Amino acid sequence: MALAELRIRNGPLIMGVVNVTPDSFSDGGRFFLHASAIEQAKSLIEAGADVLDIGGESTRPGAVPVSAADEIARVVPVIEGLRRDWNGPISIDTFKAQVARAAVAAGANIWNDIRALEGEGSLEAAADLNCDIILMHMKGDPQTMQSEPRYDDVVAEVEAYLLARAEGAMAAGVARERIWLDPGIGFGKTLDHNLSLIRATGRLAAHGFPLLMAASRKRFIAALEEREGAGPSTADERIGGTIAVHLKAIELGARMVRVHDVQAMKQALRIWGALR
Repeated sequence: MALAELRIRNGPLIMGVVNVTPDSFSDGGRFFLHASAIEQAKSLIEAGADVLDIGGESTRPGAVPVSAADEIARVVPVIEGLRRDWNGPISIDTFKAQVARAAVAAGANIWNDIRALEGEGSLEAAADLNCDIILMHMKGDPQTMQSEPRYDDVVAEVEAYLLARAEGAMAAGVARERIWLDPGIGFGKTLDHNLSLIRATGRLAAHGFPLLMAASRKRFIAALEEREGAGPSTADERIGGTIAVHLKAIELGARMVRVHDVQAMKQALRIWGALR
């Protein structure tokens, strides 16, 4: 099922995060084993996830790169295991064309790319795979992206980049209705950059491409709390901030949110929708 069809039927979508990595910032490798990752994914489905996002390489600031072969070995068995019992949308979170091809062959039908198809062979792979594509903005790379990122106008620069990447994808053969955009909260941005982009969700969504907002448990939430006088928080203490950001983004036009805490987000969306 294409994401566009699911969006029309269900309204705002919830993408549940499954990190098959030993060093994720949010869950510290708790789901690194295939069986644990599959169990976690199934629990997210039961909690109300519309989409599952499977990742085999951490992209937190300072993360150590892994080979395509290692990444494939991590994610493909999980995707295959899920496909035995579930036919909903599965996203592969990777910037490597080789990994995307292997994941789609195993049953994934969405490619979530933090490098917006800039990797070697990625445009060609996206056209060949004929799957939904999420194009994200990142300044630098995970090893360096949080080292004093600078912009003259963060919203204008992210907007121009994402539109250019979307045009490049379409020129390569990706159908327009399969393209999603993601401003890349926390990927080469300061606290103020992140806040500016969240406030600009409506502007970014106005170009006709559906927008994904992915702010779950990110460090900028703690930084904002500290600016307001609160003490430091760990990743799993940022659920309230995550919900606040995502509800605001949905109010402004985001069509999907990527979260670790699906049940809490589902409840918040249900109540928010009833109050509206």
